[in-house]
Amino acid sequence: MFKDIREDINSVFERDPAARNVMEIIFCYPGLHALWIYRVAHWFWIKEFYFLGRFISHIGRFLTGVEIHPGAKIGRKFFIDHGMGVVIGETAEIGNNVTLYHGVTLGGVTWDKVKRHPTLEDNVVIGSGSKVLGPFTVGKGAKIGSNSVVVKEVPENATVVGIPGRVVMSQEKPAELRPDLEHGKLPDPEAKAISCLFDQIRDLEKKYSELADAHESLKKRLDSARQ
Repeated sequence: MFKDIREDINSVFERDPAARNVMEIIFCYPGLHALWIYRVAHWFWIKEFYFLGRFISHIGRFLTGVEIHPGAKIGRKFFIDHGMGVVIGETAEIGNNVTLYHGVTLGGVTWDKVKRHPTLEDNVVIGSGSKVLGPFTVGKGAKIGSNSVVVKEVPENATVVGIPGRVVMSQEKPAELRPDLEHGKLPDPEAKAISCLFDQIRDLEKKYSELADAHESLKKRLDSARQ
């Protein structure tokens, strides 16, 4: 247990430059509190004390603003930055070294009692406000930009942005293990598409102008020939 606690604290130091000391992390990080409460709730859940698991989870939601269903499966070095508004559903599965920012939802898209929440493999980073909805897999090392809505599988080491989420970057080799999601460097597919449309409009305007000049020149020659 103490080994897990030390590992959780070290994960905060690794991923949050604002963290100054151990006491600050222990008492002032709701994402960490939510993880510790989840572990207690999950223990009761797997022992089939379902009400106790849900009740402890509910208390954790009240205290931290993070809702993690006790039936979810979460690996090592999991980190929730800021925490408020994060929702993790019952059948969600999260690998090792995963980072979620505030407002992230790992949700389902069906009322059937089946696997209905996403699986996040190791080293996934999900930006604030993003929604990952459905029983698909987000591959190792993938990154999801803020406020994206992802409804289908994400390849390993890919970067996804937009609504619905689209792959805008893909790497054959894994990125650094240190989580990184610099939104200022992410491509903007909508802006790129609009830019392409403007380029095409400029080309059409140029061609139209050339055709109009040629037509006017031909008209003048025909008028001269008639005279």
